[in-house]
Amino acid sequence: MTNKIGRWQGAGLLTTTLLGTSVFILPQMTVDIAGEWAVWAWAILTVTILPVAWVFAKLSAAYPHSAGPAHFVEQAFGSTYGRTIGMSFLFVVPIGAPAALMMTYQFVEVMFQTSGISALVIQLSFLLVIFLLNYRGIQISAVMQLTLTLVITAIVILMLVVSGYLEPYSAQTPSNHQFSTAFTAAGLAFWSFLGIEAMSHLANDFKDPKRDLIPAIFIGTILVGLIYIGCTYLVFHYAEAGSFAMVSVFDQLFGGHGAIIIGILGIAGGLATVNVYTASLTRLATSFAHDGFLPKYFAKTNRHGISVRSLGTLLTVMAVVISATFVLHFDLEQLVGWVNGVFVIIYFASMLAALKLLDNEYTPFVLAGCGFCLMLVWGIGWQMSYALILLVVLVPFVKRKQMRLNSSPAIL
Repeated sequence: MTNKIGRWQGAGLLTTTLLGTSVFILPQMTVDIAGEWAVWAWAILTVTILPVAWVFAKLSAAYPHSAGPAHFVEQAFGSTYGRTIGMSFLFVVPIGAPAALMMTYQFVEVMFQTSGISALVIQLSFLLVIFLLNYRGIQISAVMQLTLTLVITAIVILMLVVSGYLEPYSAQTPSNHQFSTAFTAAGLAFWSFLGIEAMSHLANDFKDPKRDLIPAIFIGTILVGLIYIGCTYLVFHYAEAGSFAMVSVFDQLFGGHGAIIIGILGIAGGLATVNVYTASLTRLATSFAHDGFLPKYFAKTNRHGISVRSLGTLLTVMAVVISATFVLHFDLEQLVGWVNGVFVIIYFASMLAALKLLDNEYTPFVLAGCGFCLMLVWGIGWQMSYALILLVVLVPFVKRKQMRLNSSPAIL
């Protein structure tokens, strides 16, 4: 039991995963989209995602499994649909993780003014750090990330306290935004809450999932929402236009050193985000390999319970995507939109599964979670197309694969 994690370490993992790099970047992006309505966007998102967080916590505690949402959907609707959701996760994280590392690199650029080919080298070097963090399992990084969570939270709270003694300063352009832009901003901001479902993959890493997982997810979700609301308020009222917003806010409040402080926290937070998703996806791939859905090659684990083959393959794919992104100059916001669209599908499928798996008394929470997903579909708009294309491709592929597995004597 000594290598398991408790509720506070779990809350630290989730909070740091949700904060990641985006706590210092997404508030600025949402202000650009919605102006003063950006704070409302974060408030709406935080309130409406709570039922989703609660449903994921209940499902994870009741059905702990390394396949996470894929397992929930499989239990409710059968292996074909469950594995379609699992394959969707397999296809989206290699895009989402490079997007997170692109955000992480921005903090390196702020600190050291790097550019050109060095950007690619630095982003690829991040993957080596992720490999080392995952090789021995999630327990060591859980303690590190709890500490990081406390530091980021303390810094943001300190900034909010100091801002209370200063007159707001902002060079933001006067806003002509409508309230409807808050939903567009919320569709982008949904990126910041990607990680709730990742905790379901780690349910078996908890000492007592039924006791610790629900409070860990709730504590993390609420804390993250409050931090994002506070950061967006700071960006709108204290950031200079055209600057790296949170660095500018820190400089306005404390007279300098923003690039160093925010830069270090941003790099650490970004690596923490990718670390948890890498751990989750490694476990999912290993689970699929044990079931025969992926090659048995990926089922072998080391003495720490980690499939180094799954981990190495995943990081290799990430390296290819990072390199392609660098060469083809993909837009960060576009990558985020694609990733968000796939996760909306994963979340919605999990909510539908909960309607079958959880008691009727929980139905209002599940329906609220479904409403949250539909709100995000509206906000994400045309960028949902990647998720829909992925489903059109994956469903027939998974059905054919499932038929072969069912007809194979080796599976019997």
